[in-house]
Amino acid sequence: MDLRNVAIIAHVDHGKTTLVDNLLKQAGAFRANQHVAERALDRNDLERERGITILAKSTAVEWKGVKINIVDTPGHADFGGEVERILSMVDGAIVLCDAAEGPLPQTKFVLTKALARGLKPIVVINKVDRGDARPDEVHNEVFDLFAALGANDEQLDFHTLFASGRQGWADLSLDGPRKDLSPLFDLILSHVPPPKVELDKPFAMNASILESDNFLGRILTGRVEQGVGRVNMPVRVLRQDGSVVETGRLTKLMTYSGLDRVPVEEVQAGDIVAIAGLSDATIPDTIATPDVAVPLPALPVDPPTLAMTFRINDGPLGGREGKKVTSRQIRDRLYKETEGNVAIKVTDSQEADSFEVAGRGELQLGVLIEQMRREGFELTIGRPRVLTRENPETGEREEPYEEVLVDVDEGYSGVVVEKLSIRKGQMQDMRPSGGGKVRLTFLIPSRGLIGYHGEFMTDTRGTGMMNRLFHGYGRWAGTIEGRRNGSLISNVDGETTQYALFYLQERGALFVDPGAKVYVGMIIGENSRGEDLEVNPVKEKKLTNIRAAGKDDALLLTPPRRMSLEQAISYIEDDELVEVTPGAIRLRKRFLDPHERKKHARRAEGLPVKGESEAA
Repeated sequence: MDLRNVAIIAHVDHGKTTLVDNLLKQAGAFRANQHVAERALDRNDLERERGITILAKSTAVEWKGVKINIVDTPGHADFGGEVERILSMVDGAIVLCDAAEGPLPQTKFVLTKALARGLKPIVVINKVDRGDARPDEVHNEVFDLFAALGANDEQLDFHTLFASGRQGWADLSLDGPRKDLSPLFDLILSHVPPPKVELDKPFAMNASILESDNFLGRILTGRVEQGVGRVNMPVRVLRQDGSVVETGRLTKLMTYSGLDRVPVEEVQAGDIVAIAGLSDATIPDTIATPDVAVPLPALPVDPPTLAMTFRINDGPLGGREGKKVTSRQIRDRLYKETEGNVAIKVTDSQEADSFEVAGRGELQLGVLIEQMRREGFELTIGRPRVLTRENPETGEREEPYEEVLVDVDEGYSGVVVEKLSIRKGQMQDMRPSGGGKVRLTFLIPSRGLIGYHGEFMTDTRGTGMMNRLFHGYGRWAGTIEGRRNGSLISNVDGETTQYALFYLQERGALFVDPGAKVYVGMIIGENSRGEDLEVNPVKEKKLTNIRAAGKDDALLLTPPRRMSLEQAISYIEDDELVEVTPGAIRLRKRFLDPHERKKHARRAEGLPVKGESEAA
């Protein structure tokens, strides 16, 4: 069987999934009258809503008698664990780059991994039909990036295509016929090597993707590294340390054709396949015949850099909207997530009914929380915090740093530089990027970016773009200034009134509408000053029998500030929580009772607490 395995890798929003749509159409994967949704590979509701790829997916097409397995990978650095595993399944990579934006941090991230595996990428400069496209400059920037990442001479001699994934064409030159994607197909056949197969060895494969199916149960996808697999063949599962996890049979074997998984009786080395019938196997276990004693090598995954505390919802409104509210249900769901998502780590917290969840970034953990919320869970989430480590040589405390690329209008560059400098950012580069915009490059502690994105969008009037990528560990940067404003905290239970909110809005920005349910300790707004302020948002107007002039009847409210889940998580301080239910996102204080808050605040400052010092 003539085979090619190729991954499509790029920064988020550079057009990978749209390009795959047209590759599938032009290779005849769909019937002429078949209705196919746009971005067909983004099957997950969250992927469609956010317009990003979260989970890696496989598909396959046939071109000139050759089967091409294509893997669409996530474009966001938070889902880098997916990208790393996928590259171990393929022999070639298509690096997609926006003709206007050029190579961005995630392009650099996936390219580093691809080059390290010895792949020779094909570069596709996409969206050349954009009005602000600069394909020749971007081509040079990509070459410079290859050189900076230590590409060898063979990798530096990469092939380049100019394309429009949306319009469905690719050409070797900018002034080509712009007819279809056949130049890309032909380049894959000629440039991507077929997999090196060893059919005479016993069957063995690594699990790279784990999915769950209502009918088939757990489905593991990966590339067959050696041998031939047949339906009902006995196999055993090996961990990386050589221990046996389980023994079983390959009850179902499937290969890919278009968007579908097709059952087959036999699979051969080199092909990307899906198998069912194993209950405990996970990523990156080796699935092999019983005579294989040594597991296949697996790619190590970069460690998590950020952690959050997931707790039960113990607020006064808890249990009213969600069906899954107990700590046991939350624990089971989190540990199930770690089976298929190797970039997430879960540990039981010392605090009762809570769990420490560590991952690559706020977006990755935010997606997990949103998925749980849609499944009917109720949670409270603590402020994200970075995971530090001790330098093995010097013994110094180190923290994760990120490389941040900012594209802003020239007029806003000053405020961005100022704000990132306050947050311990060090500017590495500043250059014009065309169209009155400036591209700034910073190295900054990951702590400094927690809570900054909303401020950044306000400072740049929504026009700025910020991309970030894990850079490595560096020296602890010291204290970083956090949020300057305090909170407006409800001191009563009930429903908010227009009358109360009208007089509270002069105190600061509100987060709630009239008629919203509130409780003691819930955060209803941001104080315009630095300290917290307890307020009554349910106060009603006192009625009298004296006729008023009527002018105070039209109480106009400024629309409340709506926060997305990620914005809420990055907004809170250490003594605050985000309450997440299927119907609402609320902010609250960790300790709802005002006396408890004062006690813990005094303890944190090392001051004596009345009653405790006397007892001691």
